[in-house]
Amino acid sequence: MINENIRTAFQSFAGNKLRTLLSMVGIVIGVASVVAITAYGASASESIKRQIAKSGLETIMVMMGRDAGGESLRLFKEELAPELEEIEGVLQAMPVNQRSVTFRAGKQSATDTIVTALPGFVPLFDIEAAEGRFLSEADLTERSPVVVLGAELAATLFPSGGAVGSYLRVLGQNPQQLRIVGVLAKKSDAMGMNFDSTAFVPRTTYLTRIARPARPDRFIVRADGSKDPAATAKRIETFFFDLTGKSNAARVMSPSTVAETLSGVTDTLTTFLTGVAAISLVVGGIGIMNIMLVSVTERTREIGIRKAVGAPPRAILSQFLVEAVVLTGTGGLLGVAVGAGASYAAVKALSYPFVISPAACAVAWLVSAGTGIFFGLYPAARAARLDPVAALSYE
Repeated sequence: MINENIRTAFQSFAGNKLRTLLSMVGIVIGVASVVAITAYGASASESIKRQIAKSGLETIMVMMGRDAGGESLRLFKEELAPELEEIEGVLQAMPVNQRSVTFRAGKQSATDTIVTALPGFVPLFDIEAAEGRFLSEADLTERSPVVVLGAELAATLFPSGGAVGSYLRVLGQNPQQLRIVGVLAKKSDAMGMNFDSTAFVPRTTYLTRIARPARPDRFIVRADGSKDPAATAKRIETFFFDLTGKSNAARVMSPSTVAETLSGVTDTLTTFLTGVAAISLVVGGIGIMNIMLVSVTERTREIGIRKAVGAPPRAILSQFLVEAVVLTGTGGLLGVAVGAGASYAAVKALSYPFVISPAACAVAWLVSAGTGIFFGLYPAARAARLDPVAALSYE
């Protein structure tokens, strides 16, 4: 019987194409809006995560807290690194110092940042060398006078290329000559570090040849990604609180925490907008109810004939209910297609990764079909209750 009712429904729609199309508009818009908003929100969230992941979701930066007092100054020594590495979830703690210096290579000069680096930077920041190599353990052990340049700094000092193997001078009170062993591929900023405009030297070389700072500027911690870096960052904060009794003894920043926060904001906004978009489903449902009531009125004699030949009320009820569900279900399918297409075009225009949730599409379609049941029930019940004699005499 259901198959027969579905066939009858499509025959009825074929006889009133324009009215059927206009009736489905509300459902199509509602479902398309829900699908597009959820897909756009998921795509934006994924884009945020990918952008932050470039900074290394397993990266945690530890700096002295503002107004933390002498206790923090005492703690922030080179020897703090091994203590940090004993914290659960910490794989490596690397002290870092940096300063602005003037570099000179031949007739070219540039004032940029020189940063102490360890080989552990490579997996942490996903560093790639466009030419040559990054710093090695041997460079660190031997305090080698070598340097790795960021892409922009290398282009400034060596506009014709050929940086690797050449020398540059670090100017200042104690000028040093360093051999260039690598040039990095272009890379976006990470954890406040501009890789393209920075020179990286072995930490031991920096401390013995360039500067002798009283303490590290910060520690860059490599967290175990399998143990939730955000939880590791919390444990580091607790570590400093236990030592000093002050909540501002250190500033701990983690990209994973930022990613979670921004994704949470995106999800909340997406949920709110989805709720607003779902209102159009209600509006579409009211339109479906209206058109079904018109259909019942137009087909009063048909209903009377069916009842006269023995059709039970439930057969009439199911016929009109199936028509309503077919109408909203078809509109829901069109809405899913339109919403997916619209969201795809939008996220590609913004260069976001396209992410669409099959579950969201399925739920949107089920809600549209449910709308047909809800708003089609009254017209169907009204048709089922018609008196056959009155229906047959209806003009």
